[in-house]
Amino acid sequence: MLSDMAPRTTASRAPRKTADGGSEARERLLRTASELFYAEGIHVVGVDRIVAAAGVTRATFYRHFPSKEDLVEAYLGVEDANLRGMFDAAQVATDDPVELAGLLIDGIAEDVARHHTRGCPFINAAAEYPDADSGVRRAVGKHRAWFRGSLERVVSALGSDDPVTRAGQLVLLRDAALVGGYLDGWDNVRVAFVGAARQAAGLDPAH
Repeated sequence: MLSDMAPRTTASRAPRKTADGGSEARERLLRTASELFYAEGIHVVGVDRIVAAAGVTRATFYRHFPSKEDLVEAYLGVEDANLRGMFDAAQVATDDPVELAGLLIDGIAEDVARHHTRGCPFINAAAEYPDADSGVRRAVGKHRAWFRGSLERVVSALGSDDPVTRAGQLVLLRDAALVGGYLDGWDNVRVAFVGAARQAAGLDPAH
């Protein structure tokens, strides 16, 4: 029969979308890669591993991410957005500079405890990408510049005469907390971090 000889076709299907209009496959790839990159490292996790775990094809992967480095940058973008979201939520919660600083310090502590028990994703990524001109390192630098600048504004609102130095201390304390929490256990680090961070910000460390 002529119908038996005709090439078979399948109905074309548009990629499924997430609630915010993004591609479901892209979100699944990004979510899967983020979990693997943070748990195991970036270079050790290959594209084949990611597409298999996400349940998509290599063609789908490269449709959304032209290279693995693009995926790494997207992963860091999610980490950056999450921390920015925490800052935004704290600023919505209070207009009081002292309360805001306290909320941010507590928020950072909670973030380390719940989401970053294997160190800082930005420091980890930078260690795997030594080229300072790479897209990954630029993403790391952009995040850290935003974080430091945001802390400078918070500390400045407290009336500090040297917000740059105090913000730098807070950045270093978060770095140390992320590494120390991974190596020594967050329960052994949290009290020291919160007290030192409050003191660096110019708050009463006992509260």
